[in-house]
Amino acid sequence: MSSTTPASQPLPPPTTKAGQEGLDALLARPGQALIGLDFDGTLAPIVADPEQARAHPDAVPALAALAPKVAAVAVITGRPAEVAVRNGGFADVSGLEHLVVLGHYGAERWDARTGEVSAPEPHPGVAAVRAELPELLERLGASQGTWIEEKGRSVAVHTRRAADPQATLDALRDPLAGLAGRHGLIVEPGRMVLELRPPGMDKGAALTGFAREIGAGSVLFAGDDLGDLPAYSAVDTLRSDGTPGLLVCSGSDEVTELRERADVVVNGPEGVVRLLRDLADRLG
Repeated sequence: MSSTTPASQPLPPPTTKAGQEGLDALLARPGQALIGLDFDGTLAPIVADPEQARAHPDAVPALAALAPKVAAVAVITGRPAEVAVRNGGFADVSGLEHLVVLGHYGAERWDARTGEVSAPEPHPGVAAVRAELPELLERLGASQGTWIEEKGRSVAVHTRRAADPQATLDALRDPLAGLAGRHGLIVEPGRMVLELRPPGMDKGAALTGFAREIGAGSVLFAGDDLGDLPAYSAVDTLRSDGTPGLLVCSGSDEVTELRERADVVVNGPEGVVRLLRDLADRLG
């Protein structure tokens, strides 16, 4: 066992009745359970350069122990599916045959069984925005300290390296919203990042669609950022429709909205990995 993650502990008790019902359903009928997970900030620690983000070292072993015992594990991320697969180390791992990666908020799908990615054509507005962004940032005096991340089906502007990351983020919100709107895109805010992407792409739609596809009898979703709120809302809707669900927050001082809505709060990716491993142990 890796020394970076403490030994197995009792599962943290949910703080809500709905959360307890979700956990009880998962434990009672694991073969019908869907485990949904964000990547950055949930399975992988947040780093200044997103290209350097890698899954927690114990994430893949924990997932490989849990995945065969549930209906499916879905990593739902704004990243391209192939990038998440590479940075997560998910390919060709025994035990992960039940894992899919829904990249670009579900616009792309990688299936561990085939190792292939399926996806529609990209939105034309993304290329137009990508071409205009450098000049816009230069004109706004924000070219220093910001970083443009090319994501294929979207493009993101990070401010974490700026002298004042929050002030820079706030100053860019309206100009980037205007740029996105002119090309039929929307802006999704996150932890020191603004992502310009097509409308209709969100983690809630991806989670709901996949849950219905596999006929999930219960759903757990773990996330850490504003982009995960649609998935939280999707779990709430599934609950109201009779599918029990458990909301897990990968704790962050930067984002409080998820913490306030979660049934269980854990200590970042290390806590998520511990929860996954403890679930696998509990399921025997």
